[in-house]
Amino acid sequence: MDFGLKGRRALVMGASAGLGYAIAEALVKEGATVAICSRGGDKLEQAAKKLGAALAVPCDLTQPGAAKALVEAVTAKLGGVDVLVVNTGGPPAGGFESLTAEQWQLGFQSLWMAAVDGIQAVLPGMKERQWGRVVLVTSLAAREAMNNLTISNGLRAGLLGLVKTVSNEVAQHGVTLNAVLPGYHATERMQQLGLTDEKVAPQIPARRLGRPEELAALTAFLASEQASYITGQSIAVDGGAQRGF
Repeated sequence: MDFGLKGRRALVMGASAGLGYAIAEALVKEGATVAICSRGGDKLEQAAKKLGAALAVPCDLTQPGAAKALVEAVTAKLGGVDVLVVNTGGPPAGGFESLTAEQWQLGFQSLWMAAVDGIQAVLPGMKERQWGRVVLVTSLAAREAMNNLTISNGLRAGLLGLVKTVSNEVAQHGVTLNAVLPGYHATERMQQLGLTDEKVAPQIPARRLGRPEELAALTAFLASEQASYITGQSIAVDGGAQRGF
């Protein structure tokens, strides 16, 4: 299937490794012109070279205004952004009483304001061109609270409301917004949380961790021409781990 992404300009946040890298790779394979960002350094440059990305922009999304400046920089280089993939780092783990105000503020900036600023920056161009795709990479925690992930549980749930609200406002302009909710995938984030395959796999109906490319395949489809009638949705990619329906 031709996803109709040849020549489309895509920006993937947090793409030097893990899920973001896999998504950028899928979009490159579909013929999109892809810009990636992360906090910078050799890892970003190496990822861009390996992917064949058109542009690599150092960007710390924990800083106020960083997402807006990122979109402006990519737009200046590529002429616009047709596909935005919002993918930011997970906040620190911890129970409610152990978390500080500073940790909440940092999580809010990274998870919430980076998404808001990035979306606000790309929408005018997308509406003018009457075509655009925004995909938020959130987490299964947005729908089902996970133990010890208090900040993530609280903020990611709100992002689903944001996706639904904004999607309704811009659908008439040919712009779609959707969220993908990864479950347990084989990434560095899993290692940081101490969640090994042996610990987690027995809890998943598929009895294994997800592969980043599996989430990337769905994201690429949601960014495609064929997905033009899918908007305001939140779709889990979790091997059946979600208990609800």
